[in-house]
Order: sequence, then C-alpha cells, then structure tokens
Amino acid sequence: MESWKKAVIAGSTGLAAISLIKGKATGVFIFGGVALATLASEYPDKFADIRRNLPHYVDRGSTLLEVASRIGERLAEAAERKGSAWYESLLTS
Repeated sequence: MESWKKAVIAGSTGLAAISLIKGKATGVFIFGGVALATLASEYPDKFADIRRNLPHYVDRGSTLLEVASRIGERLAEAAERKGSAWYESLLTS
C-alpha cells in the first residue's frame, strides 16, 4: 500500500474517532466513509467478499445481541429475586 493511502486511512480514522467522541455523527460518517473508500480501493476483492457475506454477518450479529439481551434480562430477574446486595458486592469487588 502506498504511503499516501496509509496517511489518508490513518488521518480519516483518527478524525472519525474524534468526531465520535465529540458526538458529531456527520463527521463520523464522512471521515469513516473516506477511510473505508480508501481501503476498498486498495482491496476490492476483500470488500466484494464482505458485501456478499453481509446477510450472514447481520444474522450473526443479531443472534449475539439477542443472547446479550437474554443475559441482561436474567441478571435483572435475579437481582429482583435476591435483592441488590449481591450485585453491589460484585461492583465493589
């Protein structure tokens, strides 16, 4: 990869991170898009594979979020049944 592409990717990724921290969604999308477009121009075959497998990734991600949601619900139920003393002791340990 050429040096200028590395600089564009690093700079736009850094600016996207700063925009994210500051809560500027527009900057995140713009600078993140620049970084992704630069990467896509360097590795078009990899991005074609990602695009082709995107439904699989979305399905796996939703499954992961569903499992995390169930775990959160069970922790909340356990906290209601046993009181919050065990939860507070977990946080203070």
